[in-house]
Amino acid sequence: MSKTLIIGASGQIGKITTQLLLNDQHQVVALVRDKNKLSDLSSPYLSVTEQDLEGDFSQAFTGCEQVIFVAGSGGNTGDDKTLLIDLWAAVKAVNYAKQYDIKNFIMVSSIGADDPDATESDLKPYLVAKHMADEHLINSGLNYTIVRPGSLTNDSASLQITTQRPSERKDAKVSRENVANALLQVVKTAPGDNRIFELFDAN
Repeated sequence: MSKTLIIGASGQIGKITTQLLLNDQHQVVALVRDKNKLSDLSSPYLSVTEQDLEGDFSQAFTGCEQVIFVAGSGGNTGDDKTLLIDLWAAVKAVNYAKQYDIKNFIMVSSIGADDPDATESDLKPYLVAKHMADEHLINSGLNYTIVRPGSLTNDSASLQITTQRPSERKDAKVSRENVANALLQVVKTAPGDNRIFELFDAN
């Protein structure tokens, strides 16, 4: 059975995604900085590796066929961590994936990453980091799926999603659980054409 590496498995979307894959009996390697954050997850399909994304985490790719990069610096850190995690760690992950002949790289990006100049807010450095990481993946030669969720919420999974951006900005949102369920479907779909899509809750 193929093995999926989840980078950022202890984050909000990452942990839900990890649980969903385990429930579906997928072999998962969960890369986290602190394995205690996954102490409540137990499955014969799970192996946890403690790695620092600011260092060399290439060994985590051993034996994996698919990668989900869902790591992020978080909203309470500065632009320095955004640069080191959302951009540089993502770039390193893509490079490691090439070394280890990963079959499919799934990047969780963000709405607005296609054109950071269209956004004049405190989010712009984050969107620039996501844009550059996405571009590095696009130009890597890897088979890829880039998911760009709207504004994230903690609503329960409705399992009703759309890739069409709503006309009203206030409606351009999606629950983290819906994103995780979408990632599960991407994992279950055999890699085909490279794809980039936005993701929103369907009304």
